[in-house]
Amino acid sequence: MECATAGRFFGPSSSRLSNPRRRRIVLNRNNGLSAHNLCSSSKFKIQAQTHLSSEVGIAKQGSLTDFGVQEFVWPSPTDEIPFWKKGFPSWDANLEVPSEVKKDSKLMHIIHVTAEMAPIAKVGGLGDVVTGLARACLSRGHRVDIMLPFYECIQREQIDDLTLIKTYNSYHDGKWIPTHAYSGTVSGIPVIFIEPSHQFFKGQHVYGGSYNELEAYLFFSRACLEWMQVTGTQPDIIHVHEWQTGALPLLYWDMYHYLSLQKPRIVLTIHNMEHYGECRQEQLNMCGLDGSLYATFDKAVDDRTVGHNPERLSLLKGGIVYSNAVVTVSPTYLKETLCSGWLSSTLIRHRDKYLGIVNGIDTAMWNPSTDVFLPSKFHAQNSEGKKLCKYYVQRGLGLASGNHVPDTALKVPLVVCITRLVAQKGLHLIIHAIKQVEELGGQMVILGKAPDSRVESEFEGLANSHNQGPSIRILLMYSEELSHLLYAAADFILVPSMYEPCGLAQMIGMRYGAVPIVRKTGGLADTVFDMDDEPNHEMANGFVFEGIDEGSLYRALGRAFACYRNKPDEWNGIVKKVMAVDNSWNNTAGKYIEIYESVRA
Repeated sequence: MECATAGRFFGPSSSRLSNPRRRRIVLNRNNGLSAHNLCSSSKFKIQAQTHLSSEVGIAKQGSLTDFGVQEFVWPSPTDEIPFWKKGFPSWDANLEVPSEVKKDSKLMHIIHVTAEMAPIAKVGGLGDVVTGLARACLSRGHRVDIMLPFYECIQREQIDDLTLIKTYNSYHDGKWIPTHAYSGTVSGIPVIFIEPSHQFFKGQHVYGGSYNELEAYLFFSRACLEWMQVTGTQPDIIHVHEWQTGALPLLYWDMYHYLSLQKPRIVLTIHNMEHYGECRQEQLNMCGLDGSLYATFDKAVDDRTVGHNPERLSLLKGGIVYSNAVVTVSPTYLKETLCSGWLSSTLIRHRDKYLGIVNGIDTAMWNPSTDVFLPSKFHAQNSEGKKLCKYYVQRGLGLASGNHVPDTALKVPLVVCITRLVAQKGLHLIIHAIKQVEELGGQMVILGKAPDSRVESEFEGLANSHNQGPSIRILLMYSEELSHLLYAAADFILVPSMYEPCGLAQMIGMRYGAVPIVRKTGGLADTVFDMDDEPNHEMANGFVFEGIDEGSLYRALGRAFACYRNKPDEWNGIVKKVMAVDNSWNNTAGKYIEIYESVRA
């Protein structure tokens, strides 16, 4: 899920972290584009079409004349500034936190220690989850802080009330490194930024700097505990995320708990079990621990390297062993991880503290009734504005033409896929979907970025083949703004993952009235239920397939398109139903708070 992913279309585009968008959003896309963010290429230009690929459609779609669209300024693919880069109004999402959220009776102090936070240091779903969960716990009355590396690429103007609060020394590789701690507020959440005086966390992106990332996160994990010790901060819960902070539980229980930190208990959330934090013993030594003491089966040795020379450690495994509770991001993914993968034996040994909780989505950030990026707002009770959003995107991407909203444009099913272009996300099925959607007379837009140059090259070739045609657009870029517009325009959101710990795209899509088409795995299996599954018809909210072959995908697409075209009343009911589903963080936060309560001192 990635709610928004990655960068190339035509004209200037925003990089991951130079995006001026923030929770208190003041956007003007005519300004602030630095040279390294410019990536224009004529081979990605698209042309407006004078016809549509299909005129078969839904009955009862209706006209949009009531919206006053005759006076609407429609975008065009030939615009000098792409429609998703134009100025947007200010938006303070903090004002949209529901005031009716009931406060919890037993309040706690929770500190998240994380490598990512949306929107200021967001690469994938981890950043969204940390921000969403923290905001939800704040709204329930708890005291919440986030501790984050002060990456050089973070734009300081995105932080409210940024203040240097402490300068102290933290240990690394035989030296005590002068370290600054800053406080600030992001999206209404208190954040403590940790900035070492040496080279760690320097660079233009969150990941991929010239420094050793594993060693940097080992330093960060100890620096967070050191800050708590020197400031006398004793939270009830330290909530760590992923392998990057997997060493913190080891440092806490084998060092800082014997010094002055007595109160905290540790919760680890694993967002993706494919990233283990492989670590040499001498690297773990750098943070002040004796790496050789952890090279055992019951602690942190990487089981895959037993008998090798040298054997290696896994920070994620160490975090599992040493945390008081371990959470992964859906019940089905929990079952899958207990049955496969080299960490399954460790998870089975610690099964009594291992739980699965489906992520939520930030319903202040993702709200079609208030979304500043949309040309027309809509909601579950009145979704007419979604039609205008669809045609707006079709016009802007050259998938339709004309200064009024023709029924033919609205009748063409629009499939959207917003994803990182990596093997996990089912690349071969995404490629097959391009062909199949064309054959079925639909339209498809892919928004994503490939970190692998070979995958990027393959999708560049597909973009060259399709981006000037009538039905397919492949946009190899990162754009938070465009992702909001695409969710609002989509009839279907496609998530054909090979495995998916949770997935956010299907839940965000539903919030915007896009019916999900997903492969049955992980969190997708916990959030999307097939329309043709009669025993579970009350829960039905999408189209599900199980195979990894193109035939399974094709049958799911065929069923989805048939419902859209041939069953207008049923289709309209599905759209209203998925928009009304409550995937908010408030429900999920309650489950986390139960875990916090169960382990707190």
